[in-house]
Amino acid sequence: MDEFNELLAAARAAYARGDWYAAHRQLSQARALSELPAADLNRLGGAAWWLGQVRESLEVSEEVYHRLQDDGDAAAAAMAALNLGLLWFFRGALVIASGWANRARRILQDLAEGPEHGYLLYLDAGIALALQDAAAAQEASARLQDMGRRLHAPALTSFGLVLAGLADVRRGSTASGFAQLDEAMLPVLAGQLPAEWAGEIFCTVIHACHELADLHRMRAWTRATEQWCGQFTGEVVYAGICRIHRLQLLSVEGGWDAAEDAIAQSGAELVGRNNWVAGEAFYQLGEIRRLRGDYSGAGEAYARARQLGTEPQPGEALLQQATGKQEAAWAGLCTALAGRDRLACARLLEAAVEVALALGRGQDAERLCRQLEETAAVFATAGFRAWAGQARAAVLVDQSQYAEALPVLQAAAREYRNLHARYETARVYELLARAHRGLGQGDTAAADSATALAIYRELGALPDVQRLDGSRLPGGLTEREADVLACIAAGASNRDTAEALFISQKTVGRHLANIFAKIGVSSRTAAAAWAHEHGVRPRR
Repeated sequence: MDEFNELLAAARAAYARGDWYAAHRQLSQARALSELPAADLNRLGGAAWWLGQVRESLEVSEEVYHRLQDDGDAAAAAMAALNLGLLWFFRGALVIASGWANRARRILQDLAEGPEHGYLLYLDAGIALALQDAAAAQEASARLQDMGRRLHAPALTSFGLVLAGLADVRRGSTASGFAQLDEAMLPVLAGQLPAEWAGEIFCTVIHACHELADLHRMRAWTRATEQWCGQFTGEVVYAGICRIHRLQLLSVEGGWDAAEDAIAQSGAELVGRNNWVAGEAFYQLGEIRRLRGDYSGAGEAYARARQLGTEPQPGEALLQQATGKQEAAWAGLCTALAGRDRLACARLLEAAVEVALALGRGQDAERLCRQLEETAAVFATAGFRAWAGQARAAVLVDQSQYAEALPVLQAAAREYRNLHARYETARVYELLARAHRGLGQGDTAAADSATALAIYRELGALPDVQRLDGSRLPGGLTEREADVLACIAAGASNRDTAEALFISQKTVGRHLANIFAKIGVSSRTAAAAWAHEHGVRPRR
């Protein structure tokens, strides 16, 4: 028993300092020697969850729940059920999360009010919010803050502020909402919440920032979450979530090369751990691939996002538009917009205006544009203002109201530059070029178009490069030469390139000789650098 007790003592110390690897290893070794006390079994389940070993965590946590019930420790059993509810909620399984909440509810109805009742209230409200029931969250927020004061429970006060902040944000009181969300983080940062529940609050705040296109605040809270994760030893589940948010921001900033493979890997690692964030990752992967012209790969990523519960709009509709399926794109956006609240519609509206204009649906475009402008006026975030300005300018340019479009476009360009949104900035410069051209200002239009083209090339937005360059590939390359160069730039050998393109190695060599002559280089390394500079990317 000396070895058993030594392992338990070491595991408890490791768990207390957030060293989940050591805690998990030592608790597993102790469990092989003898039955663990319920509290230590609970630590084992928690450590497994932090390490992403979800199946083991679920099995162990359920054993804890039944053990506590058998021991007659009702309050602890209720809390075990609530922790399981949180784990399933975190994975996006709302029905199972609700089932565990109901188990906790049956136990707690016979107990005097305690902190566990507040955790139940917060979990219920979180499930309601996920189902778009904001009224339930608003009601729960006041009760939780009152319970927090009466029971001297900072965690409940924090929960109440989170719900109040989300409710304010959703009804358009953005400044008030974020002030409450910021205040809710104080007990979290002070270590007054269980780590699993604290992490859920971090994720909730970052998701709210992303939903509102408040990228400055999203960057700040992602950094704060990374710092919070830094207290724990090794790679933990929240570190993976932070990585996805960091890569979303990197994608906006134009770091597509670095983001594409990383976000695909990180998204796959989160499947089964947090399907909501994994779905967001695959959606972002689809966006990068679509903008690079990898339409097959984009479709696969959007489909994966949908499987994980993330609606792949507006990206999927814009992919359909890019492949000539404009009516399908319009139908998909109309379906996605139907029945959504004002906030949820915001991210779809600028794309819907673009598709409506492409189809000649001027009245629909005007209606959708006004809806986006009203939304931007209510929520007053820089991202929403930029989207609304871009949509309004597109409508004005379509109506040949070029002079009226210019100040709107200039304001949108400022917003996008401040947000470090590279691709969107390029799109605004395209519209500026059309407006200046319509006003007979050819030199200014050419400069605007050149700016847009330079950004597209820097990003590797091949469809936009080809469109602005008169549908010609850079350097006078043929499509087959561009395919060969893209493979070589990706590090493929002549043999790999031949197999990928179903041609002979001799043909690859001939194409390379022509490519080198056309673009004025003499080495594969120089050709790869040229390909990156001019936006030549593989076509799947």
